Amino acid sequence: MTENIYRPPTLFSVFKKLSAMTMLYLLFPVLSQAQDPADYEEVSVYFNMQRIGNIEISSLIRNDTAYLPVAEIFDYLKIANKSSGNRDSISGFFISQTATYLIDNAKKRIIYKDKTYSLKTDDLIKTPSNLYLKASYFGEIFGLQSVFSYRNLSVTMSTDLELPVLRDMRLAEMRSNINQLRGEVKVDTTIKRSYPAFHFGTADWSVINTQDKQLGSDTRVNLRVGGILAGGETDVSLNYHSTEPLIERNQYYRWRLANNENTVVRQITAGKIYTPTISTIFAPVVGIQITNTPTTFRRSFGTYTISNTTQPNWTVELYVNNVLVSYVKADASGFYSFEVPLIYGNSMVKLRFYGPAGEETFTEQNISIPFNFLPAKEFEYSASAGFVEDGNGSRFSRLSTNYGLTSFLTVGGGTEYLSSVTSGSTIPFVNSSARILPNLLLSAEHAYGVRTRALLTYKFKFGLQVELNNSWYETGQTAINNTFKEERKAILSLPFRGKSFSAYTRLTINQNILPVTEYTTAEWLVSAVAWNINANVNTFALFTDQNPAYLLSNFSVSKRIFKNYLFTQHLLYAYQNSQITGFKEELESRVLTNGYLRLSYERNTLSNISNFEIGLRYDFRFAQTGASFRTGNHTENLIQFASGSLIADGPANYTSFTNRSSVGKGGIMVVPFLDLNFNGKKDRGEPKAAGLKLKSSRAGIYTLNAKDTTLQILQLEPYENYILELDAGGFENVAWQLTKKNYSIAVDPNIIRMIEIPVNVMGEAAGNVNIKNADGQKGLGRLIVMIYRKNKMVARILTESDGYFSFLGLPPGDYTASLDTTQLSKLNLKSTPAMMPFSIKMSTEGSVTDGLAFVVTEDKLPEVQKDEPQIDVSAAARLAGNKLPVKTIPVPNPKNPVTPKRTPKKDIYVPVTENNPSGKADEKTLAIIEADLNHAMYGITVQIAHFRIINALSSKEFLINKIGYDAFIRSTGKRSYFNVYVTGLKDKAEAKALIKAIKYRGFPDAFIVPVK
Repeated sequence: MTENIYRPPTLFSVFKKLSAMTMLYLLFPVLSQAQDPADYEEVSVYFNMQRIGNIEISSLIRNDTAYLPVAEIFDYLKIANKSSGNRDSISGFFISQTATYLIDNAKKRIIYKDKTYSLKTDDLIKTPSNLYLKASYFGEIFGLQSVFSYRNLSVTMSTDLELPVLRDMRLAEMRSNINQLRGEVKVDTTIKRSYPAFHFGTADWSVINTQDKQLGSDTRVNLRVGGILAGGETDVSLNYHSTEPLIERNQYYRWRLANNENTVVRQITAGKIYTPTISTIFAPVVGIQITNTPTTFRRSFGTYTISNTTQPNWTVELYVNNVLVSYVKADASGFYSFEVPLIYGNSMVKLRFYGPAGEETFTEQNISIPFNFLPAKEFEYSASAGFVEDGNGSRFSRLSTNYGLTSFLTVGGGTEYLSSVTSGSTIPFVNSSARILPNLLLSAEHAYGVRTRALLTYKFKFGLQVELNNSWYETGQTAINNTFKEERKAILSLPFRGKSFSAYTRLTINQNILPVTEYTTAEWLVSAVAWNINANVNTFALFTDQNPAYLLSNFSVSKRIFKNYLFTQHLLYAYQNSQITGFKEELESRVLTNGYLRLSYERNTLSNISNFEIGLRYDFRFAQTGASFRTGNHTENLIQFASGSLIADGPANYTSFTNRSSVGKGGIMVVPFLDLNFNGKKDRGEPKAAGLKLKSSRAGIYTLNAKDTTLQILQLEPYENYILELDAGGFENVAWQLTKKNYSIAVDPNIIRMIEIPVNVMGEAAGNVNIKNADGQKGLGRLIVMIYRKNKMVARILTESDGYFSFLGLPPGDYTASLDTTQLSKLNLKSTPAMMPFSIKMSTEGSVTDGLAFVVTEDKLPEVQKDEPQIDVSAAARLAGNKLPVKTIPVPNPKNPVTPKRTPKKDIYVPVTENNPSGKADEKTLAIIEADLNHAMYGITVQIAHFRIINALSSKEFLINKIGYDAFIRSTGKRSYFNVYVTGLKDKAEAKALIKAIKYRGFPDAFIVPVK
């Protein structure tokens, strides 16, 4: 398995590597001539695997040829590999378990898929810690093509194979995408909503003055205030109109308490409420609404197309439950279309409109989606009650419930009451939504005594969508303000896409049947964009029994010219008279950086009316201002306007004026600070940390305040969890680190949430590991250094090729460093010293402890003794501190082995030597193995290890002679592998004491053998 080992880029290590690269590059011509062909240079190189990533690995370089560590690369690519005990070979399987391989240094060969590849003497090089293979063989044999750059000291590897690491990455990406669709994002910290008793946060304002030559002067003023009252969002809007009295009906106020964690009541709304109704209601409803529908956006399984018109070239944003899910740009005629995602539960769908010059409309359109699906066995309700401001004091109430029978069928029902309905003030209703096929949806509703309606939609794979909508009205009903008997509607829509164009067409046919007559309207729209030209043709038709058909087409074309100018041409054509009835030209441009100029000329040829208009708008940081002048046919009109917003958050100590609406929106202020005492809270005296950045800002407006080092994210939709991803790469000190980088923050409406981010000042530990032999000392790479704090491992570091190691990320405190004893045991090495204590001090700049030096030497295990082994009583006595009893166990004499009852069925292989070229075990070894086959287990038995025969025999001798326990070995059935046992322990306490005593003496995997 791949080891997660940290190797940080410290300043010292980076300088050292750059120096090594420079020296190798400058001295290469000399070295290539002077050095012996057998010499090589062990250096670190950057290894890049395409589609996977980069790591730093050790390598051997001879002349211009690179030798790569087999185990290290295979570990990174997650290719199964296992090194032999003496590191002379590596075996495993490549991707498929049937594709086995063996890289054999002793015989200089590679066996892969039963094919043998012979190697030259210098194609495979063994070092004390690695087995290195010439880079070209990775491509020739395994299909891993590699390119070595001597100048950059880098290796780039590529392949067309689906490596295990690529498969794992793809599966992880798929799981990540599924989690995102489900709204599940992995974060370090979750900050939930706050519910203050009172908080004033935002205010919007606007003033519009109109001066007309004939109608006189008119002024409109709007002041909208947002805050928190009793934990709930409070929105109050005051509207003043100079030509009308200040009446309550024209004002707006609403209080909403939302808590998605309360499954019984998630939202309570009071004031002017919005609720879908069967009855026709034009006036506001003042009352209270309770529901368990969450405010969050819940994804589902399909889409529903909505389309309409607005101003030409305006941007339209689609919000579902206050979550921005899509946006489009209206075409030259103002047409736009959305694929609204069908989501679980009742949802509020809103549209917001922005002009091409940055104009923003504050009005929102609430759209009812005719489909309402719920997950299986989930129940939702919404209850509303109040009165209608229609001048008659009409009372209103409505209860709506829905239940998911299955994942594709939801049923519901309820009742609606409106006291002013003369045909029946109480209206019970039932409804259902069904997904018959993946792309076939059906919705139906029956309101008793008023109406029955049904909607059927189907979307073909090639994009064509068909929608059939029918409504039948009860005779004499007065709840709905029309006299229709039946309404029929059919819509066909189809998008087109090509290499250089995109288009959309929609045909809508409406047929209205009245008691004495009927009429039909049709609309055919074609909108296209090609070569930066936006064109639209919208044709209207009216068919009645009494009059001939009336057809009218509106042609619109817009194109950006001279880079900064947008030109739009409109033309109306009436087919009945075969003439152009009107046209209009518009020219828009940005001026003075934040200014926008608009010119237009319009003429109606039927009424002979012409109008010319010029408008100028300028955006200040704190407000939008503008004016427009319109003249024509003896009329003149001057409009002046200004609007802006105020954000004033006392707890966050933040005040700002902006030119965008802020009421109802939320914000986040990120305050990074140096957490010197590591308690996660900002204490007095802890300074701020400059340089923190965001990895991404998926929503809102992001600003950095360089003066106080804070980050502000404004214009966030409320009640949503904003994922904050932080980047510590901008800190001025590499010792400043973030332990938590991903935050999920619940956005509160009308509040700037101050989030204090603790920045930890970490210390660094560095040193060297050298191997000592007869030739002196030399740095040894690929050794594992362990760092402990209070007997708990906190870091695991891999030494570089020259033996250097470093780790940046240690909090202030006392530590000990040691080499990995398990690795040392496998490599037959011992370390001096065994461990080294050191300390990291508290500092704002970071503490560095250097000079941790370890020297390793070969630690050969005792060979099988030729003479009769004697028990080392003094060594056993020294273990008395571990409370291990000393035993005198008779040891079989290798000179006079027990006569075996049977001969081993398989040959036992040992390492090939000059004295034993066959590699087979001698008679003495076979005799010991055969004798141990009959060794009885008694008392409690502990399996000590699992070794090849040489190490197994040495371990047995060590356990008998040095510790004094009854030890024996037994074959595992696999070639040359044996289990080492100790038996005769009196109880489990003694067995556990033994396991603890030998854990750090080369036997870390010992365990008690279960009693069968």
